[in-house]
Amino acid sequence: MGLIEETASAVSPPDRRAYEKALRRCDTLTKPPGSLGVLEETAARIAAITGRDRPRAQKKAVAVFAADHGVAQEGVSAFPKEVTRQMVNNFLSGGAAVNVLARLVGADVFIVDAGVDFDFPSGGVISKKTAKGTRNFAKRAAMTREQAVRSVEAGIETAFDIADGGYQIAAPGDMGIGNTTSAAAVICASYGVSPKDITGAGTGLGPAGVREKAGVVSRALKKHFPRFPNAPRPDALEILRKVGGFEIGAAAGMMVGLAARRIPVVADGFVIASAVCLAVSLCPAVAEYLFFSHKSSEKGHAKTLRLLGKTAPMDLGMRLGEGTGALIMFPVIDAALALFNRMATFESAGVSRAPR
Repeated sequence: MGLIEETASAVSPPDRRAYEKALRRCDTLTKPPGSLGVLEETAARIAAITGRDRPRAQKKAVAVFAADHGVAQEGVSAFPKEVTRQMVNNFLSGGAAVNVLARLVGADVFIVDAGVDFDFPSGGVISKKTAKGTRNFAKRAAMTREQAVRSVEAGIETAFDIADGGYQIAAPGDMGIGNTTSAAAVICASYGVSPKDITGAGTGLGPAGVREKAGVVSRALKKHFPRFPNAPRPDALEILRKVGGFEIGAAAGMMVGLAARRIPVVADGFVIASAVCLAVSLCPAVAEYLFFSHKSSEKGHAKTLRLLGKTAPMDLGMRLGEGTGALIMFPVIDAALALFNRMATFESAGVSRAPR
């Protein structure tokens, strides 16, 4: 049994009794029943995931997976390929949005080279490089089957390192010029939806650029999956192999690995949503460990959330990636757990309940 299968088999559903017990506690707190909405559900779900009566998520991590994409050769991004490498250096120097927000919310940032076309000096970057970028999936499969497996394993290994570091909640982030094109292709292949409905502006393409980008995705899907959109859904590793990215595979693996260690996972925006599609295909139980943070303004994200049967509590007009939306969600989760753990009950406060 390989690492992916072994890890997926270790993911068990959250504790339903702990969830129900937590909801009952919510009803004893000094407030009208259900009046804290999503915050109550969030606290109860984390209690179920962790199995703790008073759950905590104080030690936080975000792992930003970076990789290059051969499909960038098709002109699908407003920025040149070199920006992937340059942004990794920006992460290392602490100047990116993910760094600013992580400092604000007290999270640690790990920068993981999942497949950048550059050799970073040792120290700072965690090397999980599968290869120096994917191949151009408009012309051939993005990667080999072995590389697809390795990219997911890299994410699982990262998750285990995070768990061994005592982190109680974590989020995958992404960086890679061309990766919204790959993400769109992964989502379309996963659910048989039209690239016109999923493909968006990415780094800032205009309407004509978005149309051409959708055309690249459409032609690639027909090339790699000749019966698309009517064929049976391909398996996750085949989708990743044909049209995925190394950072997308790693983010999917991180979700599976964290779920196996019973650690809540906060999902960011569009690119990470494509990784969710792969993760829940590899291990359906992972879905119960996910907390979606925000609805990205990237065109296909809202539809992808609907396909996944999920909702996101925030809509901030964001589409940056890096894990930034997830970092903004961390304080919301902190609020949910603080209220759950610290509010007085009707009995302890001597407050009368509403008549039933």
